[in-house]
Amino acid sequence: MKVLVVGNGGREHALAWKLLQSQRIRQVICVPGNGGTARMENCQNLPLRVDDFEGIARFTVVQNVTLVVVGPEVPLALGLTDYLQQHNPNVMVFGPTQEGAQIEASKYWAKSLMQQAGIPTPRCERFTDAAAATDYVMAQGAPIVVKADGLAAGKGVTVAATVEEAKTAIESLFKSGLSPVVIEECLTGQEVSVLAVTDGLTVRPLLPAQDHKRIGEGDTGENTGGMGVYAPAPLATPALMERIEQEILQPTVEALRQRGIDYRGVLYAGLMITPEGDPMVLEFNCRFGDPETQAILPLLETPLEELLLACTQQRLEQFPPITWKQGAAVCVVAAAQGYPGSYQKGQLITGIEQAEQLGATVFQAGTQLKQQQLLTDGGRVLGVTATGETLAEAIAGAYAAMDCIQFEGMYYRKDIGHRVINV
Repeated sequence: MKVLVVGNGGREHALAWKLLQSQRIRQVICVPGNGGTARMENCQNLPLRVDDFEGIARFTVVQNVTLVVVGPEVPLALGLTDYLQQHNPNVMVFGPTQEGAQIEASKYWAKSLMQQAGIPTPRCERFTDAAAATDYVMAQGAPIVVKADGLAAGKGVTVAATVEEAKTAIESLFKSGLSPVVIEECLTGQEVSVLAVTDGLTVRPLLPAQDHKRIGEGDTGENTGGMGVYAPAPLATPALMERIEQEILQPTVEALRQRGIDYRGVLYAGLMITPEGDPMVLEFNCRFGDPETQAILPLLETPLEELLLACTQQRLEQFPPITWKQGAAVCVVAAAQGYPGSYQKGQLITGIEQAEQLGATVFQAGTQLKQQQLLTDGGRVLGVTATGETLAEAIAGAYAAMDCIQFEGMYYRKDIGHRVINV
C-alpha cells in the first residue's frame, strides 16, 4: 500500500511513523511534510499546499495511492474529502466530508447538533456584532468563555476571569476577522480529550488523554495549540469512558446520520469533567488531536492502517477490539520563543539523535530540512514523547530526552503531567 498523509505538523509525523511500522505499507507520502518526515525511510515529502486539491488528487491517481489520511482541520473544512471522492473514486479517504467537518468549523453548528441529540454541553449564544456580544457579557458577568465560532488553530478561546478580559477578547476576535463569536457559560472541573474513530455507524474510542493548553506553567497565560499531553488520563476511568461512549460519542454519530452526513474519520470530544463526575462537551474536533496523537499512537498495538481502512470501508462493527500496550506515554512540546505570538524561524536544532538514544521518540512539527541542516520553521517545533510503565516514568523519560535538545530560544513547560506526577 501507498498512503498519503496531508499536513506538516507533529501529528502528521506521528501518523507517518506509525503507518510505516506496518508490513503492508510500502511508502508514505506527506503533503507537504516537515524536516522529520523528510528524513524517514520509505517516506517522501510532496511540496504541495494542503489546499491544492487538484494537485493532491492528481498525485493519488498517478501514483496509485490506496489511502489518504487528512491530518489538519482546514483541508477537511474546505472539502478535500469530497473533492477526492469526486476526482478519484478508487482512493479511500480517512476524514469527514465538508458537511461533517462543520462539527469543528462552526462551534454554533456543533452546539445545535448537540442540542438536537440531547448531548450535555454548556449553554451559549452566538454574536455577529461586537457591541451586542459585549452587552451580553456585561449582563452575564464573569467568569465566562469567549470563542471564535470558526477555525482558529486551537487558539481562538479565552476563559475570561473578568468582564474586562472578556470584552478585550471580543474586541480582539472581531479585529482579527475571527467573528462571529460564541459566548459560553464557564464550567469548572478538569478537561480530558477523548478521540474516537468512526465509520459513520460504529464508534471506537481511543485512549483518553489530558492536554495542557496554556503556554505557562501551572496552566497560566495564553491558550496555545497544546504544550504537552499524557495518555491514558487516569481521570477517565473505564466507567466514565463507557458513559462518554454511550451518552456523547454514539449519539453524536447518530445525530450526524439523521442529518444525512456519512461521517468517517476521527470524532474528537474536548470534555470537561465536572466536580460531580459528569462529562460535558466543550467542543468537537473533526481530526486527530495535536499533540494528543503523539502520545496515543506510541501505545497503539492494533495496526493503524487496518483501523483506518475499517472506518473508510464502513466495517468497524466487525473489527476486533483495539489493543493497547501497557503503561503510559507523555509528549512535551518544545516551542519557539514568543509562541503563541510572533517568533523567529531558521534556528539550528541539535540533539535529537541523543534524545532518541535514551528511548524517546521526537516528533517534528515546525521544522524544515535545509542543506541537510534541521531548522525551526514554526511555533511548536518538536514533540518529545516517552513511554513508561507509569506516567511518572514516562514524564521523567520525556524530560531527560528534552535535556539533550537545543535550539536558540527553545521554550517548554516543565510541569506537563503535574496533576498526576505521583501516579
